[in-house]
Amino acid sequence: MDTVVLPAAHHRQYVSRLVPGDAAVLSAIIILTSVIDSTTIGYDGSLIGSLNVMAPYQAYLASTTALVSLNSCVIFVGGAASAPFVGILINYLGRRYGMLIAAVFEIVGAILQGCATNLGMFIAGRFLIGFGSGIAAVTAPTYVAETSPPKWRAFALGMYYTSWAIGTLLAAGVCYGTQSIPNNWSWRIPSLLQIVPAIFCIVILAFIPESPRWLVYKGETSHALEVLAIVNGGKIADPSVQLQYQEILDTIEYEKSEGATLGIRELFKSAPNRKRLFLALSVAPLVQITGSNIITFYFGSLLDSAGITDSHTQLEINVILSVWQLVVATAGSLLAERIGRKWLAGLSCTFCGLTAKYGQSSNQSGIYGTVACVFLFLGAYSFGLTPITVIYPPEVLTYSMRGTGMGLFTFLGKSCGVFVSWVFPYMLNAIGWKTYIVNASWNVLFIFIIVFFWVETKGLTLEEIDERFDGVKHSEVCNLNQLGTSKEDVEREIEVATISK
Repeated sequence: MDTVVLPAAHHRQYVSRLVPGDAAVLSAIIILTSVIDSTTIGYDGSLIGSLNVMAPYQAYLASTTALVSLNSCVIFVGGAASAPFVGILINYLGRRYGMLIAAVFEIVGAILQGCATNLGMFIAGRFLIGFGSGIAAVTAPTYVAETSPPKWRAFALGMYYTSWAIGTLLAAGVCYGTQSIPNNWSWRIPSLLQIVPAIFCIVILAFIPESPRWLVYKGETSHALEVLAIVNGGKIADPSVQLQYQEILDTIEYEKSEGATLGIRELFKSAPNRKRLFLALSVAPLVQITGSNIITFYFGSLLDSAGITDSHTQLEINVILSVWQLVVATAGSLLAERIGRKWLAGLSCTFCGLTAKYGQSSNQSGIYGTVACVFLFLGAYSFGLTPITVIYPPEVLTYSMRGTGMGLFTFLGKSCGVFVSWVFPYMLNAIGWKTYIVNASWNVLFIFIIVFFWVETKGLTLEEIDERFDGVKHSEVCNLNQLGTSKEDVEREIEVATISK
């Protein structure tokens, strides 16, 4: 098979429209896409935890346990409402347009929340923010998984929910700065500032290409090849670029020849597909029910039970916690490709279970012990479970399954979030610190699933992962990590693939 070459003039025009520089710049922008999108979701999702300790907010909108629960969980309700339909949207319009639509919903929701004159308006704003975040949570990881070069894929995806901590830090820092305002602007200002990361997300969309796999599926193969060349830092004729292109072309052609569709039926079509779906969905309760969200939303109640009742001190602790989570989660993202997905998730889940013990005490040593356990727990969670949240699901799903599968994964995750944010305030009131012990008991089941059912995906392209499930690779070219370094090597591999068809 001859190397595919685009007309030089067209190539230059398309490249200049995509990036202002070289492949390193584009890789950085793709990772930045992950960072900014997640920062938006992190700020929106964790803001309510800081608002819950503000007296003006409590007096205006959250005077009862039921209202605290409702205001916290409605963002997940919005996400659960949009997630099932996102796959259809991004399969038709493309991944970039999905992120644009998500940002628009988040901006409108933030304005409603910040300008709310009654509870209904506040809840409507939170719902729209959640609706947008549901779209973003499906679209951005799908895009990053399909566009990042293989060597950076785990880090780029890991930074998605790692950057949740940036949003948490910003929300905690802003609320720390506005808490002294003795009126409703103490919570209105942080609410309105939710539009800032969403605007940044819209701006950055002008500098990124569409997913090369979406382009191949739509028949825009020349553009797909060009994008692969750019993100891999090489020319179109480079062996690694040609190999990845052939893998994608062959695999999507195989899926089409087998009658694969982009709808929900594809998720249950065969035993390998059902296993893929089970593994992708297993991540949702793993990351939601393990316990991080309890601290994120209700750290005020947790610290109250430990004897730390001053809201100023609580917000200081929240800021420090956010920095701690960001540092540890970034380390986990950097190591994800080296230690593998199973080890990353398994170790994190194990140590979460060992550190999930908090107390109720007015004794100074007891207070220090409780805060220390909170830091240890969030450190263990952030190291593995934070980055693995969207590393694993898009990797184990085929192209035909990825859009709808990620939608279902997000729906389940948001539903678990509704459960956690609605139920746990009542559990905290009823049984106090024992809530966390009940929560930690789930870890035993999750560890069992990780050890005995998860399939390792490190070191493979998305198309090569299929062989772990189907028992056969759907392209005759060798794996990327087995590729020779010369142009002749890849041409020989592609020629073999072509003849075998």
